[in-house]
Order: sequence, then C-alpha cells, then structure tokens
Amino acid sequence: MAEKTGVVAGVVETVKTIVYALLIAGVFRTLFFQPFWIPSGSMKDTLLIGDFLFVNKMAYGYSYASCPSILIPALGIDIGADDFCGMFEDADERLFGSDPERGDVVVFRHPVTGRDFIKRVVGMPGDRIQMRDGQLIINDEPAPQTEDGIFSERMEPQGSGGQRPQCFNGAVGDGAECIKQRFVETLPNGVSHDILNIGNRSLDNTGVFTVPADHFFFVGDNRDNSTDSRVAQTAGGVGFVPRKDIVGRADRVIFSSAGRSMLAFWTWRSDRFFKAIE
Repeated sequence: MAEKTGVVAGVVETVKTIVYALLIAGVFRTLFFQPFWIPSGSMKDTLLIGDFLFVNKMAYGYSYASCPSILIPALGIDIGADDFCGMFEDADERLFGSDPERGDVVVFRHPVTGRDFIKRVVGMPGDRIQMRDGQLIINDEPAPQTEDGIFSERMEPQGSGGQRPQCFNGAVGDGAECIKQRFVETLPNGVSHDILNIGNRSLDNTGVFTVPADHFFFVGDNRDNSTDSRVAQTAGGVGFVPRKDIVGRADRVIFSSAGRSMLAFWTWRSDRFFKAIE
C-alpha cells in the first residue's frame, strides 16, 4: 500500500510541476514576449518566410490583445485573445501604454478576424496617407526612395504553406532566379528600411487615407504582395488598426528556417541568428 501511495504521490507531483510550468509560461507569454513565426512574404526582405522571433509586449503596454492566442489547425484548436480577455476588448486605453513610432515593425490583431498580422507602421493618428506610382506619400510629402539593387531568391515553394514568390522578371519556373527591385525608403522621422517592388500593381495608386484618432496605418515592405491598411476591412484588407489591437514590437529575429518546419535545423539560415529588425 505504501508503494502505491508513493507512486500516486510521484504522479501528482509530476502533474503539479507541469501545471506550474504551463502557468509560468502563460504569464511570461502574456506579459513579456510572444513567439511569432513569419508565415508569408509580405515583409520581405526585412522578414523572410520561416523567420522566428519574439514580440516585445512591454514596448507599448497592455490591452486585451496582449492575452495569448492559440491556433493549431491540425488539432482543431483556435483560441483567440478575445476568448481569454474578451471582457477588456472594448477598453480603448492601454495599461502602461505608449504609441508605436513611425517605422516600427509591429504585430497586431486583425480588427475583424482576430488573426495576428505583422507590418510596418507608416501612418499615425491624423496623418494623410496615399500611394502614388508606388511611392508612399505622408501628409502630402513623398517618402524618398533610393535604388538599392535587387532582391533575389529561388523560385520554389516556401514555408509550411508552400507559397511561391512573385517576381519582377515575370513568371519563372521552379529552380529559376526570382528577382524584385529593392529600394531604401526614408520616413519623415528619419527611419530608413528596405522595400521591394514587383511591378505595376493596383495598390501602387490609391486615394488619400486620413488616419482616425487612436488608429494606425500599416503597410508591408513587400509592397506588391501585402494585405494591409491600403485595403478596407470590408474588402478583405486590414484597414485602420485601433490602438487596442496592437500586440507588440518585433525587434530581432531569433533564428530562421528555409524549410517547411522550424525543427528542420539543417535548413536554418545561419546569417539570420539574432538579426536586428530595421
């Protein structure tokens, strides 16, 4: 009897240890850093499909969006931040809050679907934003662009979704070189970053967007392959993003996998370990 009791006690202690570890991990993820895996090419060449990073939740304070979301399609698990912290979703103020700066790379909850997106902030509350012939116009002033060669990658399925890149040099076959024009764009506050151009696309020219109070305007660095604020939420885009939907700032890539799984260590990109995000 004593032996059975000892076995049961050991099992109970093991379960308690696991529960405590999960609770600590949940608190850490909620308050400090959230892991994020780049699923699409909308932020190339700043972020590549397969980049793994931690999002700094302390950068802008906390809202309902700071609560974790868990999406595992294979297991049918889809738990959003609103499921954990929906009672705070209508609160406009952020605890210990501050606004992102123009040029920050930010993770936010899509205002309609609740999915995590990662884009660059280009428009602040009250700004007038427009795209004109592929150039970003902020408050009637063009953001300067300087040619910076090409971005080259291999035409092949990328990431777990098997997406193929779009190319400035047209439709190319698997294994061929896929190129995009690269420019350095400088925002009004002096932040410079790479952007890519594939060619003439519908979102290269837009009307003027006036960013509402308490909202922000986001675009992808891979301008011709990004679902962002240039398209309204009612048309399947992101539209203006409320302050409360911001999760945190992306500061640094931890590691990066060119394969279909982060566990395939032989596909990790050695030049992206702890790479700063600019």
